[in-house]
Amino acid sequence: MTTMSFADAARMCLTAKYATFSGRARRAEYWWFSLLYVIATGVIAGICFAAGTLLPGILLLPFIVPMLSVSVRRLHDTGKPGWRMLIALIPAVGPILYLVGMTVDSIPAANQYGPSPKAVVQPAG
Repeated sequence: MTTMSFADAARMCLTAKYATFSGRARRAEYWWFSLLYVIATGVIAGICFAAGTLLPGILLLPFIVPMLSVSVRRLHDTGKPGWRMLIALIPAVGPILYLVGMTVDSIPAANQYGPSPKAVVQPAG
């Protein structure tokens, strides 16, 4: 099992799995990309505030789809459907329940969403 770095997660979410809502995502992939999303949001919000306009906010749009897709894949990794993400819309407790759900460990075996991304693949031979 290899660990996923910040750069690996960013590359995976912004290129290879940009709008992939199927399959599974490990906790590291989700949390590293979430960190990138928060940093990008902060930088862009700072630029918008300094410029006194919302126009630079358009720069955040390319990050929304991969954030949604990695969230759905993360839920799939815990055996939950992607629609479970809507729990965050419940006032006050929803975001807390959502974040707790994202910290749950993976189901170690394959589930209805695919094989475990933690599984060690043995070479055929």
